[in-house]
Amino acid sequence: MDPLEFRLRDEHVVLCDLLKLAGIADSSGQGKHMIAHGDVTVDGRPESRKTAKIRAGQTVRCLGRTVRVVAG
Repeated sequence: MDPLEFRLRDEHVVLCDLLKLAGIADSSGQGKHMIAHGDVTVDGRPESRKTAKIRAGQTVRCLGRTVRVVAG
């Protein structure tokens, strides 16, 4: 599956919200659950902080989907 590009509106987006906005999770709560269960990596490293600030240039992977975050 091709990577999805997510364009920031601000300086950063919270990880659980990014999963929802990118269509990987149905809600921020589901995104938090995915993070807690170790399903999410940021720049190739496991990420367990539900409210990690994701900035332009970072890549998030979850359940086989890839999201590249770019500046707005």
